[in-house]
Amino acid sequence: MTVQLNTQQQVDQAETVLRLSWVIVFGVILFSVFTVTPLVERSTPAGWEWSAPILPLVVDVAVVISIRVDAIVARLGGSTTGWPLALRVLTGGASVALNVGNSVLDGDWVGALVHTAAPAVLIVVAEASLKWRREIAAASTRIEAERREQEDARRREIREREERARADREREQEARREEHERQEAAERERRREEQAEREREREHAARVAREEREHAAQLEAAREDRADARHREEQERQARERKAEADRRDRERREQEDARKAKEAERDRKAAEARRAPVAAVSPAVSTPRPAVSATVSDDAPAKLPEAQARQAVIDGVSAGRSQREIAALTGWSTGWVAKRVLELGEAA
Repeated sequence: MTVQLNTQQQVDQAETVLRLSWVIVFGVILFSVFTVTPLVERSTPAGWEWSAPILPLVVDVAVVISIRVDAIVARLGGSTTGWPLALRVLTGGASVALNVGNSVLDGDWVGALVHTAAPAVLIVVAEASLKWRREIAAASTRIEAERREQEDARRREIREREERARADREREQEARREEHERQEAAERERRREEQAEREREREHAARVAREEREHAAQLEAAREDRADARHREEQERQARERKAEADRRDRERREQEDARKAKEAERDRKAAEARRAPVAAVSPAVSTPRPAVSATVSDDAPAKLPEAQARQAVIDGVSAGRSQREIAALTGWSTGWVAKRVLELGEAA
């Protein structure tokens, strides 16, 4: 049953156990030195017997070195055939021959068989060690490959995890960036709305202020128009009053002038009648009352009343049924003025 080495710990344990083979190798070499030395001493010149242990030691060490080098080459993936194989066969055969040579020369075949065991064990242990080391090297290579694969897988997993983490971070950053942009857009929109609202409020305030100014201007214009109208009315009223006063004064002046002319005409008429009286015959019905009227007008004419009293006298005379001449004689105003006042009373009635 073949046991496969699957972990580095098992490989290390196998290496540790394989190192114990050096105990066997050391024991076999020591035994070979003791066995081969008498044989070498037989063929060694006198005085050189001390060099006899060198030969078995060199041969057995050559066996061990050849197998050990083959193990190293095998671990490195090199070839152990050809001259390495010839070296192993040569050193192994020499070791067997040296160990059994003394017994064969003595004709002791049982001793020869017994002394064959040591080199045989050395050769088998060396070859087995070579096989074991190849297996251990293969296992180490396989375990190293598996370790590298696991390490690669772990690195790939770590890299994938890092990439996923980086992708998650990038997504989070992108989400945060989008959220930040969305918030900035919302903030800009809010600011635009606030700006638009402030603009609308300013426009509304400006419109209200403009309307108030226009209304105030309209009120001021209306007030000024009313003031102008009142001023014009006042001016027109004053102009009418001045005109009426001028007309009244002109009328009074004309009436006074008419009265003066009438008086002068009456005096002239009386003077002419007085001059004609002795020669002209006058009808009693016509001539008799004239001196009375003339006397009334010329001699007994009262002073001119103020306008207000004269107007009241006109009203009283009309109510009493007096004639315009009588009213003119009572007030001292002209008959034309009295006639106009009577006409005004008639229109008012």
